[in-house]
This record gives sequence, C-alpha cells and structure tokens, in this order.
Amino acid sequence: MESGHIAARPVVFANHRTESTFEQIPIIDLQNMFSTDPSNHSIPTECIEKAVAAAKRFFSLPIADKSALDIHKSPNFKGYTALLGENTNPENRGDLHEGFDIGWEEMSGSSRSDDGAMTGDNVWPEKLPGFREAVLDYYHAAVRFSRALFPLFALALDLPEDFFDDKITKPAAIMRLLYYPPQSGEVDDRIEGIGAHTDYECFTILWQDEIPALQVLNNDGKWINAVPIPGTLVVNLGDQFARWTNDVFKSTVHRAVNRGGVERYSIPLFFGTDYDVKLEALPSCVSEDMPAKYEVVTAGDYVKSRLEATYAHSK
Repeated sequence: MESGHIAARPVVFANHRTESTFEQIPIIDLQNMFSTDPSNHSIPTECIEKAVAAAKRFFSLPIADKSALDIHKSPNFKGYTALLGENTNPENRGDLHEGFDIGWEEMSGSSRSDDGAMTGDNVWPEKLPGFREAVLDYYHAAVRFSRALFPLFALALDLPEDFFDDKITKPAAIMRLLYYPPQSGEVDDRIEGIGAHTDYECFTILWQDEIPALQVLNNDGKWINAVPIPGTLVVNLGDQFARWTNDVFKSTVHRAVNRGGVERYSIPLFFGTDYDVKLEALPSCVSEDMPAKYEVVTAGDYVKSRLEATYAHSK
C-alpha cells in the first residue's frame, strides 16, 4: 500500500451473497483498482487526521453550543445528535453516542435544491474555525473513493462496468462524525454505542479509531468483531443494494459496543444512489424462483423514512 493512503477493508463486499456466511472480516487491497490515477481511490492520511481532530474539537464544545444544531430541528436530518438522542434498535433504550451529520455541500458553500425528500442545507458550528473545511475535505475524498467502487459492484453482478454511472450523478452521501463515551459501571445490554441495524444506502465507508467496538452479524447469528487495523477502511453493504439486487447483495446487520473503557471516534460515510432513482429489483436478480421481495420506492423517500423511524424511537 502506498505510504500516506488508505486501502479499503470491506466488512461485506461484492462476493457476500445471500447464502454465504463468514467467521472473520476479509481484507481486500484496492490500491490497484485503477492504475492510472491512484488519487481517485485513496484518502490521504493527513485528510483523515484533520477530520478526526475536527470531530474531537466539536464534541468537546459545551452542550449548549452543540444543542443549537439539534438534528431534530432539521427537516432533512442534518446537525447534532445528543447522547441517547437516537435509537436504531427499537428493542433498546437508546444509542450511547453523540453524532454530527452532514450531506452534500460544495466547498464553495452551495448545496443542492433538487434532492427531493432529503433537500436541505447543512448546519455548522460558529465557534470552530476550520471545522467545516476539514470535515468537507474528508467528505469529498470519501465520496470520490465511493464512486470508484461502483464499477466493481457492477462487474460482480455481471452488468456493464458503467451501469451505475447515471444513477450516481448527484452523490447522495450522508456523513457522520461519531463520538462514543466509554460504557462503564453496571452493564445495561439495552444501551449500546449503536444498536443492531442495517445501513440505508448502497454501502458505507467507515473510518474507525483503534478502539474495538464494531461487530457484524453473520448468517449463523454470530457477532463477528471488525477489529480495527491501521491504514484500512471498513466497507459495509446497505439496504439500497439489497433492494436493487433482491438480496443477492445482502444488507449487513451490525452494531457498536464500546466496552474498552476509553473514548471512541468513527466517521462513516453512507453512499447512496441519487435520491430520485427508483429502487427496483434488477432484472438479472429476479426469477420465477426468486420473485422481487421489495416494493419499489425512490431512494430519497426510503432514506427519509428510515431516518424518521430511527429518531421517532428515541422520543
């Protein structure tokens, strides 16, 4: 791996199909995904470090400053989530993390006005010089990396390499800065860093620090640790691919439980298809023996409905 760049470490990649299971997380080196321009599919280490430093600065702000950006006030779920402010698993009592969510925004400051159900601007803290720039720099690097993965998914589905190109012209990527305080004292199994869930988009690109917490559920119902490895990212398949491929690519159940006794930080970027694209099962993934499982819905409506359910459970 070239010094100063990150290769991807998939949690569940293109060969994870409905009937397969796993006992450990595979590591796949994507350094040579495109030999012509490595910068299109790598994220510089300095870019990551600045984003992580920005996250630590934000979460160290007084609660009043963070709460001014409360995500519950946003029509498109952008901004700050307090401890126990969401509940991804309705059977739990809440998620023990703080978060800060953003969507697409140019470095110049312009956002998009045609994102359907998810249209709306980001919100930013006023007292953190350089925060927005550091966060957006990582955001756009992760978006570039994500777009470079789609030809691989297309080929794995026996589709033309450019099949997804016209469906990701307006990257529908949501990124979160996440802070997990240490869970100490008496253990309440109904309070986790983030409860068991699947992600809503096509896939997630996750940077995580060195503190173990992430676990992935295999098809045998066993939780597999996604042990942090320096210089890697985690790639996790989500619901949009599951719906598109009729579960040929299966959305993976995962959770985070921080029992390490120290603080933990992570930055997931959830990359989805353009919000106006219909999530309809691909003809190659439907047959007489395997009829379509999901109703057709636009990507934007689906993502918003999942977010509404998540935050409703926290009230």
